[in-house]
Amino acid sequence: MAENLTADVHDVVIIGSGPAGYTAAIYASRANLNPVLFTSSVEAGGELMNTTDVENYPGFPEGIMGPELMSHFEAQARRFGTDVQYEDVTDLDLTAEPKRITLANGTVHQARAVILATGSQYRELGLPGESALMGKGVSWCATCDGFFFRDQPLAVVGGGDSAMEEALFLTKFASKVYVIHRRDELRASKIMAERGLANEKIEFIWNSEVTAINGDAKVESVDLHNVVDDTTSTLDVNGVFIAIGSDPRTDLVQGQLDINEVDGTIVVQEPSTKTKISGVFAAGDVVDGKYRQAITAAGMGAKAAIDVEDYLV
Repeated sequence: MAENLTADVHDVVIIGSGPAGYTAAIYASRANLNPVLFTSSVEAGGELMNTTDVENYPGFPEGIMGPELMSHFEAQARRFGTDVQYEDVTDLDLTAEPKRITLANGTVHQARAVILATGSQYRELGLPGESALMGKGVSWCATCDGFFFRDQPLAVVGGGDSAMEEALFLTKFASKVYVIHRRDELRASKIMAERGLANEKIEFIWNSEVTAINGDAKVESVDLHNVVDDTTSTLDVNGVFIAIGSDPRTDLVQGQLDINEVDGTIVVQEPSTKTKISGVFAAGDVVDGKYRQAITAAGMGAKAAIDVEDYLV
C-alpha cells in the first residue's frame, strides 16, 4: 500500500490504550500537548477488557467490571481533547526526526515524541490442538466465551490470580471447572486462592500439565501429565481456558530499543520512562515485568506524559 504522509507533526503519539496509554493521554491533554492515541482496531482497552470484577483499583469500593473501567479511562482522555483513533500501528521508525508511525491503512504520522504503552499479550501453551481449536473451545477470555459453555465441564490452566478469576467466573456457567496447575499450591494471592479453594464447583488437579488438547470440530478432552509420579491421563472437557501469564508486546521496537533478556520488557532509564532513544518513552506492562497491575500501569502512564512534557519544553 502506498505511503500516505500526514501534513501535521504531532507533539506526542501514544501507542496502546490500556491504563498506561489512557492515563498518559489524560496528562498529555491537560498539558496542551494534543496527543494522538492509537488504540489498536481489535484490542482497544488492553487486558482489562477481558477482566471481570476489578476489586483493587482505588475509587471503586464495590468493584467495577474491567470493560467499564476502561470506558471511563477513554471518556476522560477524550474529555480533555485526546484524539483517540481505533487504528493498528504496523511500523515505527523511532530514530527518525520526527518519529514516523505507520498505520495498517498506509497512513504515516509524524511526532516529536512517542509513548509506547503496548502492554502484553496472552501466553500460549504451544500444544497440539491449541491453534486448530482456537475459538472452538480454546480461549484466553472467560468473560468473552464463558456463556457458550453453559452446563459443560471446563478446564482452566494456571495457578495465579488470572487463573482464579477465570475459574470463578466460569462457575456461573459450567457444570464443573477443573483447575490444572503444575505445582502443588497456587501462586494466586491469598484472597483469590481462598475463593477458588472454597468453591464447590472447582476441582484442582495438582502437579499436572496439559500435553495436548484433543477434538475435531471442538474441544473434547485434554491429555495430562503428572510431573511428580510421571503418570498420564485424559480429562473430558468441552473448553480450555488458558491463564498462564503474558508476554510484553515489543514486536514494533525490536532492533530499535533495548529489551530486557530476563522478562522481555523494554528497558527504560528508571525512575523515568525514557528509553535509549531521545523522545521515546515507555510505560505499563511493556516495561513492567514484576507488578503488572492496572494501578502501576496508570502511574507509569502519568510519569511518561510528564517526561514528554519536560522533553518538549
